[in-house]
Amino acid sequence: MDFDLIIVGGGHAGCEAALVGSRLGFNTALITLDKNRISQMSCNPAVGGLAKGQLVREIDALGGEIGYCTDMTGIQFRVLNKSKGAAVRSHRAQVDRKRFRQFMTETVNLQPKLTIIEGEVCKLLIQDKICYGVGLVSRETINAKKVILTSGTFLNGLIHIGEKKIPSGRMGEKPSTALSSFLADMGFEIGRLKTGTPPRLNGNTIDFSMFVVQEGDQPPPYFSNRSNRGNFNQIPCYLLYTNPSTHEIILNNLQKSALYSGRINGIGPRYCPSIEDKVVRFKDKKRHQLFLEPEGSDTSEYYINGFSSSLPEDIQLKAIREVEGFTNVEFTQPGYAIEYDYLPPHQLKPTLETKRIVGLYLAGQVNGTSGYEEAAAQGLMAGINAVQKLRGEKPVVFDRSQAYIGVLIDDLVTKSTDEPYRMFTSRAEYRLYLREDNAEDRLSQIGHQIGLVTDETWDNFQKEKKLRQGLLREFQKMKIKIPGIEKSITVSETARRPDIDFYEIYKNLPSEVAVDFPVFEKVAIEIKYEGYLKRQEQQLQRFKKMESMHIPENFDYTEIRGLKKEAIEKLNRFKPNSLGQASRISGVSPGDIAVLMVHLRSR
Repeated sequence: MDFDLIIVGGGHAGCEAALVGSRLGFNTALITLDKNRISQMSCNPAVGGLAKGQLVREIDALGGEIGYCTDMTGIQFRVLNKSKGAAVRSHRAQVDRKRFRQFMTETVNLQPKLTIIEGEVCKLLIQDKICYGVGLVSRETINAKKVILTSGTFLNGLIHIGEKKIPSGRMGEKPSTALSSFLADMGFEIGRLKTGTPPRLNGNTIDFSMFVVQEGDQPPPYFSNRSNRGNFNQIPCYLLYTNPSTHEIILNNLQKSALYSGRINGIGPRYCPSIEDKVVRFKDKKRHQLFLEPEGSDTSEYYINGFSSSLPEDIQLKAIREVEGFTNVEFTQPGYAIEYDYLPPHQLKPTLETKRIVGLYLAGQVNGTSGYEEAAAQGLMAGINAVQKLRGEKPVVFDRSQAYIGVLIDDLVTKSTDEPYRMFTSRAEYRLYLREDNAEDRLSQIGHQIGLVTDETWDNFQKEKKLRQGLLREFQKMKIKIPGIEKSITVSETARRPDIDFYEIYKNLPSEVAVDFPVFEKVAIEIKYEGYLKRQEQQLQRFKKMESMHIPENFDYTEIRGLKKEAIEKLNRFKPNSLGQASRISGVSPGDIAVLMVHLRSR
């Protein structure tokens, strides 16, 4: 079998990459260990959240799928950080885990030019440092012009529950054991990471009256402009807390935890610690926040967010039963930790193609990231850049001022990571520009030019943009009267005031202004941030200047007099493609950058 493009792995990164290739007209194969587990949500049944919501909106603006799939299978939708500025607001949705998998599975199965193959890849076909296909454990070989590896946590995956060790890429699924050794033999640096997941609970054994109810927003704030389900009955989540009794049981049994007994070698996520970590690191805290999240609309199973653990099952159950409302709770699945191999991402180009092997791309948790959203973003970009190379066209690489996707990939390739990487709004220096509300303004034209954004979607966006531009002009002159304010002032002046809610302005617009609130809100945010953006423009121009100074791919830094030894070592290791990227590498000082700048200008 011959293909233009092979995707190894059927998770969130793999699905996005496979859909890109096939939708852009290339014969694509998606190879997965289990075709019934495509796009399985291995951890919490939710998409989005702080900074992650921005990633999903950007993926959708470029023509990706995760946002639309979430909207069509979501059971609760909320906007986080509503009380704060628009730059840090983020959409988040609880989804029906089973329906999400079914929806994405149906999407890839019905996609023309996309073939699903069930099997385990054990090697890559490589000649003269060019990848031209894969080999399966079944001894079949499949040829392709480009290969994208999205193996998630399956490379030598090992589950820990107390003293139990279960070789697995996900609970109930076998790992991929041969491919990691093959990659190491090819000269790739291999690392080891750890992540975990909480127990799943039987909702019929929970006393919900003890918890704080968290309802969804109405109308539901969707990720994608393609989505329109109307209002529906959203399923609530619940807020609750651990207590000293819970902590005491955990502390008394730390030696039984796989994490604290030394059985786990991989480095875990700093920003999503296990319950053992929380209790040990924050002994002064009498309680820790937990969220009870429904797994779906037709199941009584719940996910207990914040209680990830590698303790034995009986200790997990004993500890959680000390929480009010969980006195008689039963598990449907215990929590567990999982170790897996990854490839430190300094071995990648900004296109996500490997530096060592031409035609081989890596995306998702294999690059050391955590989260569905980070994986999907990488899968989309690896797919786009593999296709662009097949077409003989320029790669698509976003800088840090264009997209959160740009921040994510730049962080990976210039800073690498030795712990699971998670996206935060604080990682984006230009987050005033990178808001959720303007994702389409920033990226839809690129998605349309590539061919992922349909003509219909693009035309609808153009109409909305024209409407917003007209409103911006009108609102500079249009005066309105807001209750509690003595005189009438323009809509633009009103939008800039911190004490007036956007919806309050919207309610008091003249009746002849026919605009939906979401469109009006975009205009109001643009007005509000106009001054801040002008002040940041000078800083942005300096950044652009640094990014425009390109460095040849095989540049030898040992030839430059004046660079420190550490800088030479780091620059030769990371091989930055611009002066700006070089400036963000740890160990490269401003003095080193000044020397490098002089040398580049002289060339």
